[in-house]
Amino acid sequence: MGEELSPTLVVREFDLNKDRERVETVERSCEVGPSGKLSLFTDMLGDPICRVRHSPAFLMLVAEIGEEIVGMIRGCIKTVTCGKRLSRNGKYNNTNVKHVPVYTRVAYILGLRVAPNQRRMGIGLKLVHRMESWFRDNDAEYSYMATERDNLASIKLFTDKCGYSKFRNPSILVNPVFAHRARVSPRVTIISLSPSDAEFVYRRHFATTEYFPRDIDSILNNKLNLGTFLALPNGSYSAETWPGPDLFLSDPPHSWAMVSVWNTKEVFTLEVRGASRLKRTLAKTSRLVDRALPWLRLPSMPDLFRPFGFQFMYGLGGEGPEGVKMVKALCGFVHNLAMEKGCSVVATEVSSNEPLRFGIPHWKMLSCEDLWCMKRLGEDYSDGSVGDWTKSQPGMSIFVDPREV
Repeated sequence: MGEELSPTLVVREFDLNKDRERVETVERSCEVGPSGKLSLFTDMLGDPICRVRHSPAFLMLVAEIGEEIVGMIRGCIKTVTCGKRLSRNGKYNNTNVKHVPVYTRVAYILGLRVAPNQRRMGIGLKLVHRMESWFRDNDAEYSYMATERDNLASIKLFTDKCGYSKFRNPSILVNPVFAHRARVSPRVTIISLSPSDAEFVYRRHFATTEYFPRDIDSILNNKLNLGTFLALPNGSYSAETWPGPDLFLSDPPHSWAMVSVWNTKEVFTLEVRGASRLKRTLAKTSRLVDRALPWLRLPSMPDLFRPFGFQFMYGLGGEGPEGVKMVKALCGFVHNLAMEKGCSVVATEVSSNEPLRFGIPHWKMLSCEDLWCMKRLGEDYSDGSVGDWTKSQPGMSIFVDPREV
């Protein structure tokens, strides 16, 4: 059923069979950048809800005038960590005190689009309000959105008209996949963890990280998850001597790091449009030289001017004085994995306070600063020890759900 908001405008749920082609037409019109500048085109491979399909609960709405679709919005809901509290094991035992996560239901808005010839008519605002109604009906306590820090129109809509506040400023770090294999330090051992072992480590060591998803097991067992990898100093553990996650965490080496990899290439592809012939030629030349002389390990620009896929690193974490070194080794390993899978870039998103980010190789020209804006939907709090999450200070780390990339 649709809801008539004006004599001609209707907002209703997306119908794949009826709306797919018209939605793709709007998407294409919105992806075209300013004249003479580069723009990024997203091909959702015939599935407009691909970016939320793997979330626990999701919805896509379209705005329609007559037979024309003029806008759309996507949203999803999940349960994540919003803070932590102290817990004591035993009524009279004050020595075994630890932090445990505080969870809340949070909603995420993404993929808001309005056809260029229908903007400044309040369509985007109506789509947001309708999506927030669905969030409230499904007991979400908070709603947030992410956008580029220079997307002033989107920021103004959400902060000035929808009541959102600027909340977090994570960094999107992107590194090209070269034609040569990346070097992985011979002093580092990399072990592939099973989904169950990875879940154990994540829940035991990372569950109090902001935005950590309570259904981490669903992510790790998803077909798009390519694996979780653990970097350790040589001589500590190997695949053959792996003691299991419980014993590992009770007696870890002095430094270690881990990361999981999501195969975004199977969900959608990207394409850079508007590049000059000179830029295309320079990029192609760099790749030819890299392939011909791989032992020189020359950095080369991948072919981003036709549809390409990428791998997304998430759940990055670790500890110890050589944690950054372990992360660097993991990134090299993931680069080589992406090379084998035919991907053009490797990307991740981390907190601006993340100390391990210094081990993540990336090109500044491909990376950017993100902005997350948050709004409290409910009047009550799921846990009084946290209070209003929108007013909390950022932590060192943040968990970015790969299902919402």
